[in-house]
Amino acid sequence: MTKTNLITGFLGSGKTTTILHLLANKPENEKWAVLVNEFGEIGIDGALLSDRGALLKEIPGGCMCCVNGLPMQVGLNTLLRQYKPDRLLIEPTGLGHPRQILTMLTAPVYEPWITLQASFCLLDPRQLADEKVRGNENFRDQLAAADIIVANKQDRSDATAQAALDAWWAEQSNGRLLVHCSQGEIEPTLVDTPRTHDTLPPESAAHRHQHAALAAGLAALSLPDHQRWRRLLNQGQGYTACGWIFDADTVFDTTGILEWARLAPVERVKGIFRIQEGLVRINRQGLDLHIETQAVAPPDSRVEMITAQETDWNALQTSLLRLRLTIQV
Repeated sequence: MTKTNLITGFLGSGKTTTILHLLANKPENEKWAVLVNEFGEIGIDGALLSDRGALLKEIPGGCMCCVNGLPMQVGLNTLLRQYKPDRLLIEPTGLGHPRQILTMLTAPVYEPWITLQASFCLLDPRQLADEKVRGNENFRDQLAAADIIVANKQDRSDATAQAALDAWWAEQSNGRLLVHCSQGEIEPTLVDTPRTHDTLPPESAAHRHQHAALAAGLAALSLPDHQRWRRLLNQGQGYTACGWIFDADTVFDTTGILEWARLAPVERVKGIFRIQEGLVRINRQGLDLHIETQAVAPPDSRVEMITAQETDWNALQTSLLRLRLTIQV
């Protein structure tokens, strides 16, 4: 039996950072696995979570609950049967709806395989003051379906956000647990909390659809031989994701790439770049920019942006290509 936790949260709430923290503090004698889905096609979370002591399966290009749940079933079955992990963390896209995933995980076919424990929903309290986010069906239902609400980014919160959180919690607590933290640093033992909040949100009409991109498979995008870079777009639910991937021979200007990510007119930026010093990881939500450098270079460079606004992707691409230090064909 694999102990399983669903970790949801809207765009930029800190799901990946929280998973990184949990992986860094997992018991040494346990095998952990992560099943991760992203709205875009590039597979950024896989790059961020790689080499962190867990087996990783990715489902890029939409939401794992769609196409009758087939992509998720294939990824989940592969992990359970071939790897047999002690614990599985499932991270849906921030634009994903939890009902279909929870329905699948509680189906009789998985009863011999998994023990579904507490589900988490990451929340940036400042999102409660954003009318567009607060009115999003996925945002509301992710919070409604969770056993544990993690009020993340307390280091970035203010009195207005805290008041909004207090007011929301007074109406929505329903006997659940509220945890405050920064940088996703929750108590690792919380993953062993039993699942008690088993009321599912209503079915989402927005998720009665198909993503043609999912036919490409379960692995993150890679470049064909002799192709130096590629761009891919994905759209849905009023959002657009645009991502780029570059080969292992491409190196970027460090200062330039940080400015490019900081100034891009989008809500969400996640990327990992090869630089002369090794690598730089970039994670930006709104004006919040987090960077991390490392001496070991990644196998390639990839970045993804998500926005609900009209965006000139060609202009962003032109400025990105100018930041390459290597001579390109």
